[in-house]
Amino acid sequence: MNKLKVIILAGGQGTRMKSKIPKVLHKVLDRTMIDYVIEASNDINADDIMVIVGHQSAMVKAVLGSDIKYRYQKQQLGTGHAVMQALDFIEDDENILILYGDTPLIKKETLEKLVRIHKKERNYATVISSYVDNPTGYGRIVRENGIFDKIVEQKDTNDREAKINEINTGVYIFNSNALKTALNNLSNNNSQNEYYLTDTLELIKNTGNKVGIMVADDNEEFLGVNSKYELATAIKVMKNRINKHHMDNGITIEDPDSTYIGKDVVIGEDTVILPGCIIEGKTTIGSDCIIGPYARITSTEIKDCVNIAQSTVLSSYINSYTTVGPYAYIRPNSKIGEHVKIGDFVEIKNSTIDDNTKISHLTYVGDSDVGKNVNFGCGTVTVNYDGKHKHRTIIEDDAFIGCNTNLIAPVRIEKNASTGAGSTITKDVPQNALAISRVKDQVNKLDYNTKK
Repeated sequence: MNKLKVIILAGGQGTRMKSKIPKVLHKVLDRTMIDYVIEASNDINADDIMVIVGHQSAMVKAVLGSDIKYRYQKQQLGTGHAVMQALDFIEDDENILILYGDTPLIKKETLEKLVRIHKKERNYATVISSYVDNPTGYGRIVRENGIFDKIVEQKDTNDREAKINEINTGVYIFNSNALKTALNNLSNNNSQNEYYLTDTLELIKNTGNKVGIMVADDNEEFLGVNSKYELATAIKVMKNRINKHHMDNGITIEDPDSTYIGKDVVIGEDTVILPGCIIEGKTTIGSDCIIGPYARITSTEIKDCVNIAQSTVLSSYINSYTTVGPYAYIRPNSKIGEHVKIGDFVEIKNSTIDDNTKISHLTYVGDSDVGKNVNFGCGTVTVNYDGKHKHRTIIEDDAFIGCNTNLIAPVRIEKNASTGAGSTITKDVPQNALAISRVKDQVNKLDYNTKK
């Protein structure tokens, strides 16, 4: 079986994006555009992948990492010139798939079909085409007696060719030997003085080798993103695609138009997603949960029967039957147990909250280890930072923290201990003890406000 290699063209400047960020690094939901293309390549079991970089190549390579091979295109002299940079990557008797880093909607199933047709028909090159109502701006597929003849770019079309509505999607697969020969004979004799990759197909055909055409079922897959408007269009398509997948798997999404779910998110059946939610990263949500409205969840594991309302949860863990919100903020590296209540305007950071604990409102718990059945009164603060270092607070099982308590870390509240409302606790509180730290007697300064 011939090897399958993928070359992804990602060197363009993307001037119409009007951005300091390279075009292929703009995000569709929570992933860069080129990430989707690389994933599709891996999903079809490509033996090797190479990315052709150019504009801001260092930024592209920093984002994609060292597992990908790269070649640098110093001058932007066309798509054919871009592929020429990878000639040393193209070995004999392989299949070479050409993709673009700004086409995030391409599907694995489409690429699998292309490879299958290419092999079955024993083509030396196969191009994906699509029929559109308005072909303006696209290269046209020119056929003779139904068979591939050539591809003509928009600016080079004559009157007859301009009326053709079968367009080139820009996705090709080549026999490597035929591609190398064609690249070595490529000319830039056209209106743009560029080396068009499309011309390689005509060169291959003119040597007597077969060029095939696969007509796409859905031209939406080949939307190239060249502007912020087109980026928004791609986001909408991807959003709808992902939301449909979840609804087909038993998830209720009450308002798909206002719900944004990343491609890596996993959700259990009978979970309800209310309007206005953003769920992204490596998030997993169990069954029978209620998420939202207006919740943002990133890279978090959420077990069954959890309710999260109008809150932000980042890189954390929430066990079953817990409620969060409204207006709570769960910051990274927090672990929340079962049957826990994290109420309104509560912030948790880098902390463990064990089962059946209640933190109902207006409280900050940072760098803390909290046991089971602990009750926090309103306005509690774990004071974890001394100006130079962070310190941990430990609160053991069954403790009761009175309203407006400041716990000055490092400090330990032992099992079944309590703190009086309004206390500032600087020393450990023994088991079963009540710690009170307030002035002994209330002082009223008479006529205080009349002096202003």
